[in-house]
Amino acid sequence: MKNRQSEFDVTNTVKVSDSLAVCNVVCDIIRNCYSNADEALIRRAFEDFDNLFEGYFEGYNSCDTLYHDKQHTLDMTLALSRLIDGHEQKNKAHDLGAENTIVAIITALFHDSGYIRETGDKNHINGAEYTRIHVTRSATFLRKYLTMIGLGQYSEIAANMVHYTGYEVSPENIQLPHARYHLLGYMIGTADLIAQMADRCYLEKCRDRLFPEFVLGGLTEARTETGETKVVINSAEDLLYQTPLFYEHEVKHRLNSIFNRVYQYAEVHFSGNNFYLESLTQNMKYIQNLMDEGNIDQLRRLPPENGASREIIQHFKSKAY
Repeated sequence: MKNRQSEFDVTNTVKVSDSLAVCNVVCDIIRNCYSNADEALIRRAFEDFDNLFEGYFEGYNSCDTLYHDKQHTLDMTLALSRLIDGHEQKNKAHDLGAENTIVAIITALFHDSGYIRETGDKNHINGAEYTRIHVTRSATFLRKYLTMIGLGQYSEIAANMVHYTGYEVSPENIQLPHARYHLLGYMIGTADLIAQMADRCYLEKCRDRLFPEFVLGGLTEARTETGETKVVINSAEDLLYQTPLFYEHEVKHRLNSIFNRVYQYAEVHFSGNNFYLESLTQNMKYIQNLMDEGNIDQLRRLPPENGASREIIQHFKSKAY
C-alpha cells in the first residue's frame, strides 16, 4: 500500500501503536458479529494490557523487549478480530460464540505476556531471556488473569490456545475441549504470523530488534548431538538472509497445514482482498531482491520507538555482532 505509515495497520487506517484506537475497532468488529458481546470485558482487557506493558500492572515491570512490543500485540489482535469476523460472515450461524471470541481476543492481547519480567526478578536483565519459555509463561499469566476477571472457566482453554503462537508444545499435543477452540487457536497463531510479517518495518525490525532478542534468548546458538555449540545465526544480516527460507519452509507450513489456511477469512472481511498476505509477500520479495543485488544495506525505514530498554538498544548498536 502506497504511503503507508509505520505505526499503522495493513489498511493504513488504524494506528496500531494506539491501544484505544485498536480497542475501538476490535469492539466494533465483535459487536457486529455478536449483539450480545460484553464489550466491557474487551475494554477492560485492553486497559489491563496497556497497564501490563507500560509497567502499571501490580507485580510486573514494563515491557522491555525490542521486537515483541505493544505495537506487535495490538497489530496481531486486530488481525485476529478480522479473521474471526471473516469466519462468522462466511458461516452465518456465527457458531464461534461471543464469549469464546472474547476469550480468544484476551488470549491474543496477552500472548506475549511471558516476555515481561516480574518486579522481583533479579536474574534477568531483559524479557527476551525468556524467549524459549515465554509461551508457557504467557499461559501461566492467562490462567491467573482470566480467573481475576471472572472468566476462570476458560483459564485452561486460553492457556492451551496460546501455545498455537509458539513452539513449546507441538500442535498435535495441544489439548482443547472442542474443535471451535482449535479453530480459534489456528486464528490466533495465524494472526501472530501474518501481522508481524506484514508490518511495514518488518525487515528493519528483524535486523535491529529481533536479532538482539535472539542473542539474549540464546537462539543464535544450538547444541549439536555431540554436545558442541554451533552458531546458527551469526549476525543481524544473517538473520535477514535466512528470513525468505524461514517463510518458505516454516511459515507457509504453519499457515497452510497446521493452521488450515484460516488466513483466507481475511479475504471475506476485506471483501475480496487479503492485505496481510499482500504486504507479507511484498516484504519477502523486497528482501529477496536486495539479497540478489547485494544491497541488503538499503533497508532504511525507521520503526517507531517502542519504549524498550534504551540500554539494550545502545548495547547492540555498539557491538559488532
